[in-house]
Amino acid sequence: MRRFILSFLLLLLVVAGAFGGWYLSYLNTVSPGSGEVVVTIAKGTGVRGIGALLADQGVLKNDIRYLCLVALSGQRTKLKAGEYIIPYGLTPPQVLELLASGRTLRHQVTIPEGLTAVQIAALFAKDGWVQPERFLALVEDEALARRLGVEADSLEGYLFPETYTLVRSEVDETAIIGMMVQRFQQVWQTLQVPGHLDLNRHQLVTLASIVEKETGAPAERSLIARVFYNRLARKMRLQSDPTVIYGIPNFNGNLTRADLRRETPYNTYVIAGLPPGPICNPGRAALEAVLYPADSDALYFVSRNDGTHIFSTNLADHNRAVQTYQR
Repeated sequence: MRRFILSFLLLLLVVAGAFGGWYLSYLNTVSPGSGEVVVTIAKGTGVRGIGALLADQGVLKNDIRYLCLVALSGQRTKLKAGEYIIPYGLTPPQVLELLASGRTLRHQVTIPEGLTAVQIAALFAKDGWVQPERFLALVEDEALARRLGVEADSLEGYLFPETYTLVRSEVDETAIIGMMVQRFQQVWQTLQVPGHLDLNRHQLVTLASIVEKETGAPAERSLIARVFYNRLARKMRLQSDPTVIYGIPNFNGNLTRADLRRETPYNTYVIAGLPPGPICNPGRAALEAVLYPADSDALYFVSRNDGTHIFSTNLADHNRAVQTYQR
């Protein structure tokens, strides 16, 4: 019996030694290849699932040694979801250390001034950040607008154009919308709203959105804003083509005379005053233009077809400008 016990213990030592050598070789073996690979770990992915992902990308071998490493290193609960750039040539402990660090890949997404919510949804959807239908449904969620501090039935106009840094697995449609509206609120708080303006914030944002769409030359923003203020003061219709376009579902790019006569809530050739809400999401410069408009008596403007406009104080001069540049 004593000899049997000694033999058994010796066998255990041999097996342990063999496994130890096998395990140590695993710890010190770097992944083959050069360059790097992007690995995306979804929220809720378990240790085994992470091992399978890493093995599929050739980053490490997924066998019992991987599970032992996770357990012995104390990183079972520290591996974070996200998108990682993992260089080839790392050992398994180095790979796990990277995943536990949370140094996820960060993407910059730029939203230009003057896009509509539909266009913004498409831009984010292009790289898989949002489902456009859900994004737009949330934009039209009045309860969400109220929670974000916007007194309107839609968040159109409040999705601030900016360059945003996004991390996979950390953002969804609600988070992105919240980020954009929060940025709008931050910018708005830095602006001084003159006390003499007879418009509330929603009306000012609406007017800024029209100025944004009408402006080809940045230097003209404040002058175009003044034209609209002058027309409002005289109870003249704004007659802004971009508002008409916004009110036409699936606009085909060809604005007709019939479109100008079509009755929609946004057709400022038909309605008096401002439309019910913004027609795009204006940037800071357009907001500043409606807060600090230029000093002018102009009531009309017409495009020179080069991004700039001819401004007129009376209809006769305006008609001559139209004949010169548009006909």
